[in-house]
Amino acid sequence: MEITYEKLIEMAYEAMQFAYTPYSKFNVGAALLASTGDVYTGCNIESASYGATNCAERTALFKAVSEGCRSFKAIAIVSESKLPTYPCGICRQMLMEFGDLDVILDRGGSLVVHRLSELLPHSFTQADLQI
Repeated sequence: MEITYEKLIEMAYEAMQFAYTPYSKFNVGAALLASTGDVYTGCNIESASYGATNCAERTALFKAVSEGCRSFKAIAIVSESKLPTYPCGICRQMLMEFGDLDVILDRGGSLVVHRLSELLPHSFTQADLQI
C-alpha cells in the first residue's frame, strides 16, 4: 500500500496523542516514511531537566534507526497550532544525516512540503568530515 502525504499527516496526528508535555503543553507528532514504505511515528517527550527532552521527529527517527532503517522519503510533522510546525535545528541536522527528504507540514488543512535541504542549507554532513 502506497502511503500518501495526507495519510502520513494523519498518522502524525495519531502519534501526537501520546505526547508527554507537562511543561510546555505543546504536543507534537511526527510520522517518518522509510524508503521501504514502513512508517515510524513519534511524539515529543519532555523532562523537568529540559535538556533530556526529545522532539517528535527524533523520537520517530530513533525508533526507525534502532530497528535498522537508514533510508527515508519524507516526514510529516504536526501540532495543535494552526500554523505549520517546523522541525527545530537539532532535528533538521539529525534528519539530514540520513539524506534529503520531504518535510510535510499542515497549514490549516492544506499541506506544505519542503525539501529538508531548503530548511537546512549548507548542512554539516559526513562529507565535511573528510580531511
